[in-house]
Amino acid sequence: MVPDVPEENGAREVPSQVVERLALAKARAVRALRPDAAVLAADTVVAIADSVLGKPRDRDEAVAMLRSLSGATHEVWTGVALIAGANVEVFSVGTRVTFRELSEDEIAGYVAGGEPMDKAGAYAIQGGAAGFVSSIDGSWTNVVGLPMEETLAALNRLGVA
Repeated sequence: MVPDVPEENGAREVPSQVVERLALAKARAVRALRPDAAVLAADTVVAIADSVLGKPRDRDEAVAMLRSLSGATHEVWTGVALIAGANVEVFSVGTRVTFRELSEDEIAGYVAGGEPMDKAGAYAIQGGAAGFVSSIDGSWTNVVGLPMEETLAALNRLGVA
């Protein structure tokens, strides 16, 4: 289910707080519709310098995001919220990713293909942007959008897995 939760950054929130708050809001919205279901929800953002990047609004914003990531190290944060019965668990995972220098043609071609439009930071590491990455420090599955090792451990703690 895709809950109707606005993906907005709060004032003065650090990236881990943003994604945990949004993941929990999504989980609660789904749980309200399915009160007996175990619910897993997640939200991912990209943080670089003092900016928190969600999904680009349009192609121009996608180009600007990719330019800001070119040749730089950024962090990808995913918040996960689990609700099972009366139990609630919320956590976040951060991963450092470094992009090589990207040419304007590479950025334009990638954005023209449409893949960046529904991705935090305007890229998919599991897709066409895989070749942009020069190094990664942390969970690759986190950068994809769901930190599997940590999520499976949480599901086990809650008795869901």
